[in-house]
Amino acid sequence: MTVPALRGLLVPVVTPFDPVTGDPAPVPLRANARALLEAGVHGIVAAGSTGEAALLDEHEFRTVVEWLRDVVPDDRALVVGTGRESTRATIAACRVAGDLGADAALVRAPSYYGASLSATALIAHFRQVADGSPVPVLLYNMPKYTHVALSDQLVAALADHPMIAGAKDSSGDLRNFAAYRAAAPAWHMFMGSGTHWYAALELGAAGGVLAVANVATELALEVWNAFAAGDRAAAGAAQERLTPLNKAIVGERGVPGVKAAVDGVGLTGGPVRPPLADLSETERARLIALLRAAGLAEVWPAPR
Repeated sequence: MTVPALRGLLVPVVTPFDPVTGDPAPVPLRANARALLEAGVHGIVAAGSTGEAALLDEHEFRTVVEWLRDVVPDDRALVVGTGRESTRATIAACRVAGDLGADAALVRAPSYYGASLSATALIAHFRQVADGSPVPVLLYNMPKYTHVALSDQLVAALADHPMIAGAKDSSGDLRNFAAYRAAAPAWHMFMGSGTHWYAALELGAAGGVLAVANVATELALEVWNAFAAGDRAAAGAAQERLTPLNKAIVGERGVPGVKAAVDGVGLTGGPVRPPLADLSETERARLIALLRAAGLAEVWPAPR
């Protein structure tokens, strides 16, 4: 089997939970992924931040990856979030992902002892993870959630590791993204902010892992396709329409906002898992109005 290229638009899918049992729900999860793949996205990210990875137990993690591997074709990428609090557990998660057919592992920084981790300790952590992973590793910089920022010096120190393929930067700081590109020019760098999708492509991004693409899929693809065709004006115009959606759905409302918006476009977001809280009815109504104004409300066929 040929490993798909790590580039283009990857969507970190939500994890729908059964509203009665609270368990991950396979039918809507796979239906959502199929709809995204049919729209033309280049890959799916399982068990990422948008997929409430931190709230899944290890059995649920395994089943979510299995369910998605069933529907992601061999010519599209399946990237799996495998970050854990210990190096040992992270390696184990990477091995599970590899056994289940993942194409790459997305590895966040450990966070519980984050304030006590030196740069040397973090470098050692990622190096040991990459040494033990059977699939290529993408570093995941998400300081909003982990409160641990991965520096460009750390990227430079790991740039020559043969099992580290790149990084996803969700800092929202284009200077940081540019510094990563300079520190490891051979890596596949992914933008994690829908607001900076076009700008990241201008800076040489290999692609994006965009939560907003769960909802504004065609618009996010329009940025990619127009840019690839050399039509900067069309790419920029699509970005101008994407930015306010990303800010309102992802930036202001987080995972509850993304799941509510997924419901709003006719797919299945469903409830979030506590301690996260669903949007209030007032907030949900505002979000649906935003989607309608953007022409996105219920644009998908019903999940099958």
